[in-house]
Amino acid sequence: MSPNQLGFYTLLKKEVMRFWSVLGQTVTAPVLTALLYLLVFAQALQGRVVTGYEGVSYTQFLLPGLVMMTVLQNAFANTSSSLAQSKVNGNIVFLLMAPIGPVEMFLAYVSAALVRALLVALAMLLVAGPLVGLPVAHPLALLAMFLLAGSALAVLGMIAGIVSTKFDHLAAFSNFIITPLSFLSGVFYSVHSLPEPWFSASHLNPFFYMIDGFRYGFFGHGDVSIWLSLGWTAGFFILMATICLWMLVTGYKLRK
Repeated sequence: MSPNQLGFYTLLKKEVMRFWSVLGQTVTAPVLTALLYLLVFAQALQGRVVTGYEGVSYTQFLLPGLVMMTVLQNAFANTSSSLAQSKVNGNIVFLLMAPIGPVEMFLAYVSAALVRALLVALAMLLVAGPLVGLPVAHPLALLAMFLLAGSALAVLGMIAGIVSTKFDHLAAFSNFIITPLSFLSGVFYSVHSLPEPWFSASHLNPFFYMIDGFRYGFFGHGDVSIWLSLGWTAGFFILMATICLWMLVTGYKLRK
């Protein structure tokens, strides 16, 4: 095993153990929050909201969106909090001195974030899926959307962690970018119910395609084509990955 490979596995293990040691905070808490959203909105809006999907109840429509929203938020939180904490505490220097290249560092952070996101998604689906009666029409589409969307937000989290010099900056990313884009992405409604210009504006939100494509995996149809959702999500991931790898290679805001 080369030094870079060893560095990759070591950093991956360190990142997984970091969130595993506080599993109640990193996995259980977001699952409970999402289930509360499901309970409240399902009780309040069941029978009053038209999903646009034939034979799909509002509760069934809601659950996949909540799962993907939680995946996106946790993938972002895992990488952004880790890098920001390392920079603020000053121990980022030990990572930069380690025998690990930018690509291996990139892959280790993204992989750990996907592990956390997968745990959250599985917990939600195992608890709420049987109660809601959620079908699975296209498992490969589910897997593809999970990997692409989770990786994209993990990389965005790395970018946020790199550019943030204090936790206030990280909170701004979450409060003004991640949360608004998540809530305005069609999690709680079909975008076809929106008037103009909000209907058109929703199609400029990359989170919309992530959630709609994930929902397609369960029901076999969505508000847009699955190929459009995959294309938008893949394009967003490639853009974020290019920026992040440039930062890692050049040491932007990592090396003083």
